[in-house]
Amino acid sequence: MGSSKGKDILFFGLFGLFLILSQTFTLKNKDIDSDRYLKIAICVGGLLLISGILVEVLFRQSLGIPLNVTFMSESSQAASTSILHTHLLKSIFGEVITSLIGPFISSGINTGVGLYTYVPNIAKIVIILFPILFILEILANQKRLAPTTILLSFFSTCLLIGALDGGMFSTPSMLGICGLFLIYRNHYYFDYYIGGVLLKNKKILTESKKEYPHYKDINLSKVKFYFHRLLPYIITVLFITLRISIAIFGANNEYYTLEVVNPADNIELNDFPIESIQHSENKTVYTLDSSYNELNLIKDLKIPLNNKCEYYTISWNIYSYI
Repeated sequence: MGSSKGKDILFFGLFGLFLILSQTFTLKNKDIDSDRYLKIAICVGGLLLISGILVEVLFRQSLGIPLNVTFMSESSQAASTSILHTHLLKSIFGEVITSLIGPFISSGINTGVGLYTYVPNIAKIVIILFPILFILEILANQKRLAPTTILLSFFSTCLLIGALDGGMFSTPSMLGICGLFLIYRNHYYFDYYIGGVLLKNKKILTESKKEYPHYKDINLSKVKFYFHRLLPYIITVLFITLRISIAIFGANNEYYTLEVVNPADNIELNDFPIESIQHSENKTVYTLDSSYNELNLIKDLKIPLNNKCEYYTISWNIYSYI
């Protein structure tokens, strides 16, 4: 979950809620087709992640800023967003929570409301997918054996939190969507080997044998069989490769470009390795030495630029982590 206290709270709360609700509906409806709902949940989850990226693209087009920079808002509360780790959908959720229980939210929790004024209107439609996905994940977790129930609760929680805070290329999102697909394709192996073989639970061992993967019964060749079984892992590798590729091709390893929009007159960046400064009507562009670690730069800039501008952007440099 990273360093966010808010995500830690959400994670344990949602994880426990999924475990509880996985037993609730089973008692009321024994005819629920959990695999069908899981398939729909994967589709809705994928749509949600893609929509989050599209919202980020529209947001940048509206402000005329590049795709390969990190955006930092200073309008009300410091908040950042980028293609690789978007917080735009989080800002909508944060705005609602702040308006309801604002005084009770810890100062250490960043709700992302500083981005809310910049969010495209279409994002407020996309947010509807969250409760739909939540309901589908609950229905998908019915009538399952213990190993799969626990794993599916974990992956479902990761997907919801990752889609809200980080987007498609965040670690929780990738773990969540690929985990759901992994359970859909291979839940038999988790139940059989974890519950039956490892834990030696005879009931789970017996029940798991009834849940052979569908691709075992369609006479696939050995190559195609293993492709079907390993497809979730292949997709995971492709996700990670795409994320790293975007970070590399969008990086500038020669220098950082810092654009400060509507800057105050008393901004002091003397402690930073500035190579050049350019002023225009409503913004100041700084060129900084590329040897500065990107993560440290983003953190350090928050102090001198706090409440000293409308917003600012900083270019990527993945090579600074090497």
